[in-house]
Amino acid sequence: MQTVGWLVLCIFPFFFGTWFFYKKRFCLGLNSIIFGEILLASILFVARFPFYRTYHSGYNQMLFTGMHEDWYALFWTFIEQYSLATRLPEALLLAGGIYLGWCFCLKQVLRRHFTAIFSYGVGKKMANVWVEYTLLLVAVFVLGRLSLFNGSWSWQHQINWENSGITNDNLLNEAILDDGQAIYRAYRIKERHDACNGLSYTPQMVQNLGMFLSGKKERNNDLAFYLRKEAKGPYIQPAPKHIFLIVSESYANWPLLPQYANFHIADGMKKIIAQSDTAYSPFFLPNGSSTVNALMGVVTNLADANLYLTTMTAQMKKPYLTAAAPQWEKLGYQTNFYYAGPATWENIGKFTKAQGFQHFYSRGDLPSNSAGSVWGVDDEYLYRYVLEHLGAQKSFTVILNVSNHSPFSLDLKSKGFPAAQVRAALPKEQRNNELLLRELGHFWYADKMLSQFITAMKAKYPDSIFVIVGDHADRYNVENVPTMYHRYAIPIIITGKGVKKDMLKGGTVGSQIDIFPTLMDLVAPHAFTYYSVGHSLLQKSEVAANYAFVLTDNYIGKTDTEKFAPHYFAPNNRHLPYREALEYASAIRAVSWWLAQHGTKLF
Repeated sequence: MQTVGWLVLCIFPFFFGTWFFYKKRFCLGLNSIIFGEILLASILFVARFPFYRTYHSGYNQMLFTGMHEDWYALFWTFIEQYSLATRLPEALLLAGGIYLGWCFCLKQVLRRHFTAIFSYGVGKKMANVWVEYTLLLVAVFVLGRLSLFNGSWSWQHQINWENSGITNDNLLNEAILDDGQAIYRAYRIKERHDACNGLSYTPQMVQNLGMFLSGKKERNNDLAFYLRKEAKGPYIQPAPKHIFLIVSESYANWPLLPQYANFHIADGMKKIIAQSDTAYSPFFLPNGSSTVNALMGVVTNLADANLYLTTMTAQMKKPYLTAAAPQWEKLGYQTNFYYAGPATWENIGKFTKAQGFQHFYSRGDLPSNSAGSVWGVDDEYLYRYVLEHLGAQKSFTVILNVSNHSPFSLDLKSKGFPAAQVRAALPKEQRNNELLLRELGHFWYADKMLSQFITAMKAKYPDSIFVIVGDHADRYNVENVPTMYHRYAIPIIITGKGVKKDMLKGGTVGSQIDIFPTLMDLVAPHAFTYYSVGHSLLQKSEVAANYAFVLTDNYIGKTDTEKFAPHYFAPNNRHLPYREALEYASAIRAVSWWLAQHGTKLF
């Protein structure tokens, strides 16, 4: 109703001008605005379907995140992945049909009323005209009031985007909001994000949460005191010569679970996991909902506090205290970052260098004949470049790939994808879903290339270790309504020289900000001082969190709701209290927010 109110408000002056004066300019103005509104509404309506399929949501803040993307790449993604060439004509046909219907109705109304005005004269007939005008004004008042209060008569019962989700089905809850209200929701959330979503911590609060996070009882005016840690190892001796952190696009954990074994889309990494020099935990969270959150997490080791750090490079005088690259450099490691896409994406080139990486390589550095999509080169070309380019010098290397990403344009048949086998494993209602099959094929490809790269690199540099995580999950599942755990969890896999299978003990829980301290325990000299927000997974680790979720080894729950409602997915006897889990989420958020905004000084 509020969307309708705003649309009507735009045409009101022209509507009454047409009604009372019947001037040509008012008619033209009215119809032009109405057609524009109808066309916009039709485009939004048609685009809603692929948007929901991708994000399990009506229009949300990803609209504004997309403004930072490569528009050329987005355009070709819309063409190749989301059928812009057919969807746009559909929207135009829909708008044209509605507009013609509107013109017909308006013509009939105007003809009847203006004929009545000029022919009735006075008396009862003229009285009938004024009755109609009175009824019109009453109708306008009623519609206006309902629009003002979102379909209710008063503010006490008004419905808005924050309280409209009254069913336990996400699709129905999203259907309650029309496109206008969904965009308004996205705008409001963006406003909150721009203001750190209402985050405002006092120095005292940050100090208290820093004490909770570190377990230290002393009070200190420097946040560095609470972030300072000492390596417990080294668990691997001698230290590996090469350390790789591979952040794989949309590499979710669910294909690695036993119930999905018959899909065979993760067989490559399953073979790696089965090896004696590999540790794996299925209880891992990304740093946020998008690749840029993962990027910020692994580069700065700060938890997501709704700060767009990649856009803040101009004000970065030096790397953050917790940044990974400078701390690896102290251990004598050369630091490298390899990205399959362009250096301009999310300002990634400038950002990684501002945070201390000595070398950054992107699509422009790779051979020009490397195949790929608008987002970057295919994984096989990226891995081949790393394999051929990496020298013998001791190094810490981050690799960020893109193949398992729309527009899903790989020629899967030429890569050997067993489509018939995967189709047979799908639920019956999904077996004709060609897009889902193509998406699963790209996961299969990413998994295959990843395992081949690790095998080849182990052969070339036996003294290497590898950490593999997804940048995020939440892009596609084989179920229409996946569980929260299946939808959001990513794996962590550590493999290579000196790694023992029991290093990640059963129930080890973590997130991307815990990777750096884990590696410090693995390879740094005993008592080596480093700084991190996260904790080592080689020590007791029972909880992980990002801005939206808290995860333990048997429940996951949203943190952005008034009442924490955990979803249990693995029954066991251990049960971390919700209060402690939520306090951990608040602590990593507050400390990261303060460090990024104000530095280490608290008072």
